[in-house]
Amino acid sequence: MDLEKPAREGSETRVDLRKRVPEPAAPPVREAAPEGCLAVAIRIPVRIVVLVLVVPVRMVWDALVVVGRFLNDVLFRPLGRALLWLGRAVFVWPFVGLWRYVVVPVAKALGWLGNVLLVVPLVWLYRHVLTPVGHAIAWVVTRVARGIGAALGWVYSYLLTPVGRAVLWVLKGLGAVLAALGAGVYAVVAWFARYLVVVPAVWLYTWVLAPVGRAIAWCAKGLVWLVSVVVTGIGTALYWIARILFVLPALAVWRWILTPVGRVLAVIGREVADALGHAWRIAGHISLAVGRFLATLLRWIFVEPVRWVYRSVLTPVGHLVRDVVLRPAAEASRSVGRATRQALAAARESVRQARADFRRMLFGEPRQPQPVDLGEPSGREARTLGSSTTALTKD
Repeated sequence: MDLEKPAREGSETRVDLRKRVPEPAAPPVREAAPEGCLAVAIRIPVRIVVLVLVVPVRMVWDALVVVGRFLNDVLFRPLGRALLWLGRAVFVWPFVGLWRYVVVPVAKALGWLGNVLLVVPLVWLYRHVLTPVGHAIAWVVTRVARGIGAALGWVYSYLLTPVGRAVLWVLKGLGAVLAALGAGVYAVVAWFARYLVVVPAVWLYTWVLAPVGRAIAWCAKGLVWLVSVVVTGIGTALYWIARILFVLPALAVWRWILTPVGRVLAVIGREVADALGHAWRIAGHISLAVGRFLATLLRWIFVEPVRWVYRSVLTPVGHLVRDVVLRPAAEASRSVGRATRQALAAARESVRQARADFRRMLFGEPRQPQPVDLGEPSGREARTLGSSTTALTKD
């Protein structure tokens, strides 16, 4: 009893867990938007008028589709295949044959001829003439360049280097003298420039130009403030004038005239579009029903009588003609053919025998070939060490 309690508790907990699992919620159903009385009043007459106008158009459209499919299957597709085959035969195949049997062989022949007449002689000339001549010229140029380089090195080492060092020493001395003179001249010019140009310019900037510039900047700020105030006032006045004269009337026209008219036109357009869709589908069903009625009528008027005539009249008559006329005629023709073939075979065999007898009568029996003895043992006799098979040592 104590052992059964945990099992029951476990099963109860399992049941509780299964009960606690939430079920998947159903998808929310979208409620249709409420429609106004204008849409309901417009819908029925518009759908009636559109249905009356669309039914003939849909029936004509279905008839054109059927005619187009029939023409496509019977006329256009075979005509297109014939034109495609004709185009291939007139344009593709001649060029393919010309390329395969004329251009490619001629190109291969020209390539072989060019290889024999141009490439092979040029390779031989390059390998046996130009390469040795080039090597000789390179060896000569290398030797001459080495001699010239040695001479120029001797001139540079023993002539130009001492002269250059002497000229460099002289130039260093002149540079030191000129540097000293330049430093003195620079110091004098800098002193004169400082006390004759820089000091007066600093005084003029500090005590004359700076106060004048500050006064001009203050006047300019005041003028800019005055102009900004005037422009702001004029802009505010123009803004309110434009708003009162243009924006508010346009907003009123948009809000009280164009928006209601647009909503009415949108409702009418939506209803007309829905009516066209419904009318097109209904016209499709009507056209399908009319087509099935016409097909059934055509079947009962033409197809079924023709099928009955074929099954009940033509098929028995055809079987009777086949069994009574065609099969006996075929058997008779086959027997006549067999007899004719046997007669022709007998005639050919007779002519062959007569020709052989005539040939034997004129030229006699043909000579039979005699077997030649080559001195070889027959198949039953085998060679041994005690017997010879040659013509000289034969016993």
